[in-house]
Amino acid sequence: MPYKPDDYRHVNYLWEDEVADQLSPVENLVYRSNKLGEDQRITNTGGGNTSAKIMEADPLTGESVEVLWVKGSGGDLRTSTKENFSSLYEDKLKALDDVYQNYEDKGYKSAGEDRMVGMFKHCNFCLNPRASSIDTPLHSMIDEKHVDHLHPNAVISIASCKDQERLTELVWGGKLLYVPWMRPGWEAAKECENIYAANPEAWGILLGQHGHTNWSSESKSCYETSLWVIETAARFIEEHDKGEVTFGGQKYQSLADDKRTQLLRDFLPVARGLVSSKVKFIGTVQTDEATLRFVNSVDAPRLAELGTSCPDHFLRTKIKPLYVDFDPQNDSYEQLVENFKAGLEKYRADYAAYYEQCSNADSPAMRDPSPTVVLIPGVGMIAWGKNKSESRVTAEFYNCAIEVMRGAEAVSEYTALPAQEAFDIEYWALEEAKLQRMPPEKTLARDVVVVIGAGDGIGKATAMRVAKEGAHVVCADIGLEKAEQTAKELTDIYGQGIGVSGSGISACGPAIAAQVDITNRQSVQDMFTQVILAYGGIDKVIVTAGVFIAEGDDFDRNDKIFEKSFDVNVKGGYVVGSEAQTIWQKQNLPGAMVLTTSVNAAVSKKGSLAYDTSKSAANHLVRELAVTLSPLVNVNGLAPATVVQGSSMFPRDRVISSLSKYDLPFDESESTEALRDKLASFYAQRTLTKQPITPDDQAEAAYLLVSGQLSKTTGQVISVDGGLHEAFLR
Repeated sequence: MPYKPDDYRHVNYLWEDEVADQLSPVENLVYRSNKLGEDQRITNTGGGNTSAKIMEADPLTGESVEVLWVKGSGGDLRTSTKENFSSLYEDKLKALDDVYQNYEDKGYKSAGEDRMVGMFKHCNFCLNPRASSIDTPLHSMIDEKHVDHLHPNAVISIASCKDQERLTELVWGGKLLYVPWMRPGWEAAKECENIYAANPEAWGILLGQHGHTNWSSESKSCYETSLWVIETAARFIEEHDKGEVTFGGQKYQSLADDKRTQLLRDFLPVARGLVSSKVKFIGTVQTDEATLRFVNSVDAPRLAELGTSCPDHFLRTKIKPLYVDFDPQNDSYEQLVENFKAGLEKYRADYAAYYEQCSNADSPAMRDPSPTVVLIPGVGMIAWGKNKSESRVTAEFYNCAIEVMRGAEAVSEYTALPAQEAFDIEYWALEEAKLQRMPPEKTLARDVVVVIGAGDGIGKATAMRVAKEGAHVVCADIGLEKAEQTAKELTDIYGQGIGVSGSGISACGPAIAAQVDITNRQSVQDMFTQVILAYGGIDKVIVTAGVFIAEGDDFDRNDKIFEKSFDVNVKGGYVVGSEAQTIWQKQNLPGAMVLTTSVNAAVSKKGSLAYDTSKSAANHLVRELAVTLSPLVNVNGLAPATVVQGSSMFPRDRVISSLSKYDLPFDESESTEALRDKLASFYAQRTLTKQPITPDDQAEAAYLLVSGQLSKTTGQVISVDGGLHEAFLR
């Protein structure tokens, strides 16, 4: 019988009657799904399905009909809402079996079986547009009101043992039936339907190498049965835990935190460049105790080579990870790089052989043979994905794989899916079709863009602009609170992403904040260290930070103004560029850099000697860095003029001073923004276009310079000034 709520040790009992009892049947299903998904020991991100068969009023006839509500394709139990659930007429779903049985090409892994997925939409209730999951027939054919299909680590551990059928009986005492591995689809659902019908007293089914399905007549009892299945498996594993000899015991010791950080700072850009031979990847680092226990162990090379088991896992982790031969106590960093290169070459050759061995004439073309999971003794795991969210999910799934192997090795011997079965999932026509339906990636989707000065003004507008194009944005500023605010706004807009993995800052989303003083090399190094740990490297660097300080009659003060102006406006760009260069060289991937200068660099005027001359020097710094960083990195300059709105260089006192200087009428009671608008309008009349210059105008130019559209332009300074003829090139 299920445990009492307070007796669970390996899952969290989260059901609250006072909440659930107030919900409609569909809302109750969503509630159950969310509660199951909240506990990552129950199912992984994006995995598992829940369903309920609910009586609804047919919108055409008004008659009461049975409708299957089931989590749709691509949904996540933890975050799903009603919109993530498909709804289908149950009688029409059942009638589809007659259609299937009349196919000449029916059968396991047949084209006819795959064709059934396209038939689901003909059963949609109320024109529900949510795409149905491949597991829809499983939920339909189990003749119970409520069904949960989950992928808990503890259960998959039993399902991945060499003697999984015997253990199913032993662990669950006959309450769980057993079905050997079958690829999800119509035939697997029919097998489950048959075994369910023959064993009406059973509570569920263990699906070999996959997970489990259980059912009940009530939503709450279905939830409790799911928890019972998982808790029972976890307790069985706990009773057989091998303690210090888990995974054969520890062969290596973990590096100290500071040494690991330094090694990752050096190694991650190298690794990112090497795995990104076809397309760029974003990284996630996992260095928690469980991961280190595995990568440091005696058995890690053997188990890693076997590969993952659950099909939900290796769709992202690939059939196996790359385990790097490295002795953290005795091998040098250079040896790590050499071993990684050798391991990467072998991995790609192995993957090509796997494809050649298992593919057929109808298989999709071989995908990128680079690993998505890299294991390093003493260091941890590096997961790669097309974006941060994807790499975090990849790390999460291999974390699950580690726990599955731990449990299986504790009670028996771990076995992975045969290569052909793994291939038939990875290169399944339905999976390929899903990939082809995905929208095209945005321009900067795989890029890490560091925006320095992102706290306000041009920098903030630039951060917003590149994020709109899919970039992972590092919002750096000397004022950390302002940088954090920009990063928060971006995260609020684009979301944290899915996946629950990543250690330290590597658990981040698409935007992070960093404090940096660009005149201090150590500060810049520390910022880039955080960027590398977060994402694995850098692609574009945009410096918008700068200072404007007007001189006066005090020469001693003016001297200090000159020093400050050149420190920030010139030396700062050099420090950032030279530190970024070391990362770009390790990655060996094309990059881009933009320095913000000013049209004042080309126009002689009174009252801003330090600013104007420093910006003139910054223009030449652009050209010098373009030569220095070529051919790998393009360096260009952005020269704004009179960007008053939202600019930290135009505080209220400077705006008032300028209005007074030009004899423009204003009232002290007016807001700062109103005063800025007056000054901006005045400046606009001095230009050829007669339009005020905004931070968004500068951001658009900065984006253009890093977008790849000007990939053959370097060493140039682009003016965005509305057309100041005084600043024309001469």
